[in-house]
Amino acid sequence: MGLLLTRRATLAAVIGLGLATALPALAQDKPMIRFSDVTQADAPRSKAVSDIFAKEIEGDFTFEAHFGGTLMKQGTELVALQRGNLDMALLPPSDLANQFPGFGILSAAYLVRDAAHMKAIFESDVGEDLRRLARENLNVVILSPAYYGTRHVNLRGDRKINTPADLAGVKLRMPGGEAWQFLGESIGANPVPMDYAEVYTGLQTGAIDAQDNPLPNTRQMKFYEVTDQIVLTGHNVGFGLFLMRADLYDSLTPDLQAKIRDAAAKAFAWSDAEYLRQEVELVDFMKKEGLEVYTPDVDAFRTYSNEKYLASPLSKDWPEGMLERINAL
Repeated sequence: MGLLLTRRATLAAVIGLGLATALPALAQDKPMIRFSDVTQADAPRSKAVSDIFAKEIEGDFTFEAHFGGTLMKQGTELVALQRGNLDMALLPPSDLANQFPGFGILSAAYLVRDAAHMKAIFESDVGEDLRRLARENLNVVILSPAYYGTRHVNLRGDRKINTPADLAGVKLRMPGGEAWQFLGESIGANPVPMDYAEVYTGLQTGAIDAQDNPLPNTRQMKFYEVTDQIVLTGHNVGFGLFLMRADLYDSLTPDLQAKIRDAAAKAFAWSDAEYLRQEVELVDFMKKEGLEVYTPDVDAFRTYSNEKYLASPLSKDWPEGMLERINAL
C-alpha cells in the first residue's frame, strides 16, 4: 500500500512538473509585441493603442505598450525596430526620411491638406507605393496612418506674426533630423533641434522662443503655460505611421496579419475623430488660458514654403511624380 502511494505521488509530481513546464511554453506561443512612443499615455493616439488596438489583439498576442519615451528616446525607434529590439512604433514620416529621404515628401509644409486628404493618400495607389518603399528600404510594415492634428506656431512674447518674414530669428523648436529642421526653415524661422520632453523647460527658460505642434499636443504638454500666443499657420498636418517590424509581421499567419491590420484601422479611426473633435474646442480653451490666438497671412506662408521646398535638395529625393499624384487626390 505504501509502495502504491509512493508511485502515485511520484506520478502526480511528474504530471505536475510537466504541466508547470508546459504552461510557460504555451504562453510563449503568443507572439510578443513591444510598442514604444514618446507621447503621454493619456493622449488620444496612446489610448488608441492601449485601449483599442491592444484589446482587439488580446488572446493572440502578448502586448506591452510604453509611453512618454520611457522605453526608447525620440529618434531611436526606427533603428530599434530594424534590430529587433522593438516590435511596433508610431513614427512621423520625417523619422523614416532620415534613412530613406523619399519619405520627406510627407513632411513638406502645406502638402497634406487635412485628415481626409491624409487618409485618401494611404487608401490610394500612392499609399501602396509608400508601403512598398517602407518594406523594401526600411524593413518595416506600415499598418495605418494616424492623424495628430494640424501644426501651428506657439510663441513666447507679443511679437506679431503675419508673414514668414516675421519669424526671422525666432528660435523654433523642431525635432531632430533634416526633414524636421527644414520644415522650420520653410516657414521663416530659425529651427533648433530639441527632444520633445525638454520643450516645456526650453520655453520656460528662453532657450527657445517657440514650438510648433497641433493644439491637442500643446494642451497635453501644457506648453500654453509658458507661451503667450498661438499663430494658426496650419503649416503641416501632423500624423504618424503605425509601424511593425517586417520580419515579425512576416512570421505571422495570414489570419493574424489581418487581425493586426484590422485592429490598427479600428484604433486610429477612433483616434483621428478624437483629435478632430479636440481641435475644434481647443481654440477657445487657449483663449481662456490667456493666449492670443489669431490667423496670419496663410497664403504668404504657403507661397514662401512651396518656393523653399522646390528649390531645396530635399525635393530632389522625392519619388518621381509623387508630388503631382498627392496634389491630384
